[in-house]
Amino acid sequence: MTILMILLAVIGGALLSVQAAINGQLGAKVGVFRSAFLTFSVGALITALLIFYFEPKQTLTLLDVPKWQLLGAMCGVPYIVIMVLAVQRIGAAVATVAVIFGQLLMSILIDNFGWFGNEMLHFSLYRLGALICLGIALYFIYSSSKDKKLEA
Repeated sequence: MTILMILLAVIGGALLSVQAAINGQLGAKVGVFRSAFLTFSVGALITALLIFYFEPKQTLTLLDVPKWQLLGAMCGVPYIVIMVLAVQRIGAAVATVAVIFGQLLMSILIDNFGWFGNEMLHFSLYRLGALICLGIALYFIYSSSKDKKLEA
């Protein structure tokens, strides 16, 4: 089951890169906020259909959960807007690796401190090594993109 979840997360990550590339192009044509609005509107419609057809009935509603848990939805708007802008200027690869670096950094902090009700998983040298490797990857992918722009 763990391998399946990792594979699904990799697929989800790949889809985020595709979304970023498409939204970057769309944002260049119709504007950053219109692009973000379209993304969330279509996403809301598809999610509503999925809920209607596949979600089992829940005893709790959105009104019953702790209100701070509803703030997670607010994190998506800055992400989409930032990616629409970033992909246009630095390319999909650099923007995506930068996002992954930010995700890894924040998720390590969340794990270490047990924020948002998550189980505490303490910081380790392995996690530090992963951050350093990803930082190096970001440097290399950015440097190679910069070189290509100079050649053009």
